[in-house]
Amino acid sequence: MDDHKNTVDMDNERLTAELDIKDSSSVVIKIRRKLPDFLQSVKLKYVKLGYGYSCNTATFVMIFVLFPLMIATVVQLIGFKLHTFTLIFTSFDAATGVTGAVLFFFLFGVYWAKRPTPVYLVDFACYKPEEDRKIANEAFTKMSEESGFFEPETLNFQKRIASRSGLGDETYLSKGITARPPQLNMKEARSEAELVMFGALDSLFSRTGVRPQEISILIVNCSLFNPTPSLSSMIVNHYKLRPDIMSYNLGGMGCSAGVISIDLARHLLKANPNSYAVVLSMENITLNWYSGNDRSMLLCNCIFRMGGAAMLLSNKPRDRRRAKYELAHTVRTHKGADDKCFNCIYQREDDKGIVGVSLARELMAVAGDALKTNITTLGPLVLPFSEQLMFFLTLVKRKVLKMKVKPYIPDFKLAFEHFCIHAGGRAVLDEMEKNLNLTQEHMEPSRMTLHRFGNTSSSSLWYELSYAEAKGRVSKGDRVWQIAFGSGFKCNSAVWRALRSIPAGCEGNPWADCIDKYPVKVPV
Repeated sequence: MDDHKNTVDMDNERLTAELDIKDSSSVVIKIRRKLPDFLQSVKLKYVKLGYGYSCNTATFVMIFVLFPLMIATVVQLIGFKLHTFTLIFTSFDAATGVTGAVLFFFLFGVYWAKRPTPVYLVDFACYKPEEDRKIANEAFTKMSEESGFFEPETLNFQKRIASRSGLGDETYLSKGITARPPQLNMKEARSEAELVMFGALDSLFSRTGVRPQEISILIVNCSLFNPTPSLSSMIVNHYKLRPDIMSYNLGGMGCSAGVISIDLARHLLKANPNSYAVVLSMENITLNWYSGNDRSMLLCNCIFRMGGAAMLLSNKPRDRRRAKYELAHTVRTHKGADDKCFNCIYQREDDKGIVGVSLARELMAVAGDALKTNITTLGPLVLPFSEQLMFFLTLVKRKVLKMKVKPYIPDFKLAFEHFCIHAGGRAVLDEMEKNLNLTQEHMEPSRMTLHRFGNTSSSSLWYELSYAEAKGRVSKGDRVWQIAFGSGFKCNSAVWRALRSIPAGCEGNPWADCIDKYPVKVPV
């Protein structure tokens, strides 16, 4: 058989949704494939990568140079006379003492210069749209009918998806989409962007007391809306930010771009001491509302909603006292070198020239592979020693000794108190819960965020953390795992450690007016 016959035709492999329809005239292929059992197979190179992240220069200097030198010095100063030590150490003369002191302070200086720069999350704010932007599932169906864009079969398809998506009746859509007729134009898209960005930033500046002119670094991520001037320039102009601000506008990076922005901010703060960085994560749906009838592109209409979040990061030592969290780790995984991964979420034109984002049959398998790589790299950074030891011994038995033993699956519940899993859809959340053996309480922030706000793309992680805070569940020392998937294909993680307990029902929390009625039972 020719090679080209073995090549997957991505256009023919597009999926549409997660329904089973008995009527053969309206059969819909399922998108709800199960994630592969990614914990059953491990690639050693990713384990080594995780240990490589934890063994930086400062760690090496501390463990193998400074610590032994300090032990030797203490032994001499306190006058240990044990036979073992007297064989190794002799009395210092003046020259030896001075030399040792110089060497000690030099090595300490190296450690101090190379140590990881603490990055603090001072606070964050999630945008909550006005009440008139709310749309119930029934209203969504009626709006789609009245738009005149969709055929009867396509309308029935959207109705079934909306009823099983996990979204509730209080999500938000932009004015351009709900208008009669729809106003899917640049003016309305800019208006949506301004509402989300300035709404979140106004709240952030108010809560932190930081003036916009104090910001040194600005990072904005929005995957599908990238106008000229850029979104970051719109913020610079609106708040009259300083002329030397380092601004970045990330586009086309999907729902995991929020973690990418945090990672970029971490690196920039490491290189620029005594600085503030603002990260703005959002998606714009006005110009990306699909008005065609290709079912593979209609899922986005059914689950994506209006929202955004702004985060204030700092490397200033004095901000540690008031900051909510400290950034512990970021791990980024990019599978774009593989064609199937690259093409599984793809923006393209349908057969009538209408642009939309389609999903491929391989999506769930690709997501599982990216997740496996990401958590294999993350494990050595976060898992307790007992879990790492059991995992390592089992790995040696399987890979080195070729023994037929059952793989040891690390318990990530021992590494984190809170899980913020990107609310990309109910099916993905179901499989994440199963594969990581999480409880309903662990999944609650993600499921309730999907129900209350829908899929707000990269900002959904912050609505989830807001939920945990509003419930009063975040205590000092708690560890938070944020993990998101995105086109490309990417899987990215961020790990935070709470620096203080967060009281329930904080002012400005997007859940403040409704947290008492959550959690709710989501229809299956």
